[in-house]
Amino acid sequence: MSDSEEKPGGFTVTDRRAFDGSGARKPESDAAPAASPEPPPTAPSRPAQAAPSKPEPSRPLPPADFATLVLSLGSSVLMYLGEGPESGKLPKNLPMAKHAIDLLTVLEDKTKGNLSAEEEHVLGSLLFDLRLRYVEALKTSPAGG
Repeated sequence: MSDSEEKPGGFTVTDRRAFDGSGARKPESDAAPAASPEPPPTAPSRPAQAAPSKPEPSRPLPPADFATLVLSLGSSVLMYLGEGPESGKLPKNLPMAKHAIDLLTVLEDKTKGNLSAEEEHVLGSLLFDLRLRYVEALKTSPAGG
């Protein structure tokens, strides 16, 4: 049975590849897609979500540097500690907060001696602050971690 013969399921299969089995380019007439006699059935569409009244203006991305990496990991720790920019309280995930702090500690150890004074200060002060917040969260946590 060739590719263009009618199949028992009611659909046809058309080879649209631009190359044949030997790797040679097919003539343009063979590679062009054939018009389908009936359009394929469409999936039921989801209800349209309300579009935002004003699109948020695009903000420039921060520079891809060491300080941005460190502050990004630090903001993850804050979210795991239940502190975030949202008005509502975030759920605490103290094991993940500890893991992210440990990642920053590994970064501190592996980059020792290779950072500028400003980068060392950013990383050191952030780790100090996050460790204090983590200990406070452990004290106030009902399960203790």
